[in-house]
Amino acid sequence: MAINLEVEQETVNREQLLERAREVGRLAEEHALQADVDAKLPDVVIEKIKEAGFHKLHRPKAYGGQHLDFFTFGDIVRTVANYSVPAAWITYFAIIHETWPAFLPKQGREELYNSGSLMADVFAPVGKVTNDSDGEGYRLSGQWNFCSGVLWCDWIALGAIHQLRDGSEPELSLFIVHKKDAEIIDNWDPIGLRGTGSNAVKLDDVYIPPHYVFPVKRVVGGATAPDGNYEEDYQLFNVPYLVYFLSGFPQIAIGGLERLVNDFEEKTKGRVRIYNKNAKEKDGSSAQRTLGEFKMQLTSLKSIAKEYMEKLSNYEKNGTRVLDEEEREQLFAMRGHISKTAAELGTRILTTLGGNAIYREGHSERFVRDLIAVSAHPSHLYEDAMVGYGKASLGLDGHPMW
Repeated sequence: MAINLEVEQETVNREQLLERAREVGRLAEEHALQADVDAKLPDVVIEKIKEAGFHKLHRPKAYGGQHLDFFTFGDIVRTVANYSVPAAWITYFAIIHETWPAFLPKQGREELYNSGSLMADVFAPVGKVTNDSDGEGYRLSGQWNFCSGVLWCDWIALGAIHQLRDGSEPELSLFIVHKKDAEIIDNWDPIGLRGTGSNAVKLDDVYIPPHYVFPVKRVVGGATAPDGNYEEDYQLFNVPYLVYFLSGFPQIAIGGLERLVNDFEEKTKGRVRIYNKNAKEKDGSSAQRTLGEFKMQLTSLKSIAKEYMEKLSNYEKNGTRVLDEEEREQLFAMRGHISKTAAELGTRILTTLGGNAIYREGHSERFVRDLIAVSAHPSHLYEDAMVGYGKASLGLDGHPMW
């Protein structure tokens, strides 16, 4: 389960938030088998997430948010993942997707925040954009896969590279549309994370007003709200935005792995090896050593994730918005190492437990499939991450995005 961490500025209602996370996780676990079949979480779980108010936590305080320290943020996500990795994925995205409206012009952020609707996004720059004839807005077309949470969201931010009207060159931005203007394509049939309902979105020449454009490249470069820093102490105006935005993925991986390690321990206590003279597994040195190894590996991943959040907290304290190349790529490498290691350890746990662990009615195989799917996300692909970190360590440019 989530561990307690001493931080300089703790969230006042931390324990209440973690209890809500446990409630979301338990409810999602009750529906896990059906969610796997349906390729989406049931609406009752989404309503529980909304009821918990998680999606508002990292909004600016002017729009109902609070100062949620990054350690508690991570613990919320990890706690849900102890019960359901897909529910943790949606919980995490519900929180972070309500931060990019803070970087919009006032009209855009107020319309989105006051709508009371959840938000989704896809950063992949696959859209085609043209300037509209009104001299202000844009036209967006394309198809984006992997739109997590789109089944329950009204607002969708979609990636494209285009020269904005006030820009000097093409740049990555998110163009925000209402779901009524999009076609949802039911194509989500993956190995894991099935409950996230991450279907595709298709647009055909949809109008985007200028106040619905989130300029990703500019925000990564340190920009805040374009019409003035209306909330000077807002957390996300005082950290490297993508470092924050991607910080929950390690927590998801660790939360799922933590559940598998705990289950391995419990199953080892009662396991009898019928092909080995009915020996009790817990009495064998091999099982004892393997359990110790799993627990130490989990502890090491937690330490890396803790260091990641410590860095994020220090960035906030110092108002650091842009990192040097090596530190940026180190954080990429930390995410990559955690995701890859969690998937590999999960697979090893499953194969060590043997045949009884592969039934769908259990949960071990589902957690392993989910961890494999988590590790495939581009923001922490292991090979890319290690190449980027190695290049930056040698004084070269790292990965162009992450």
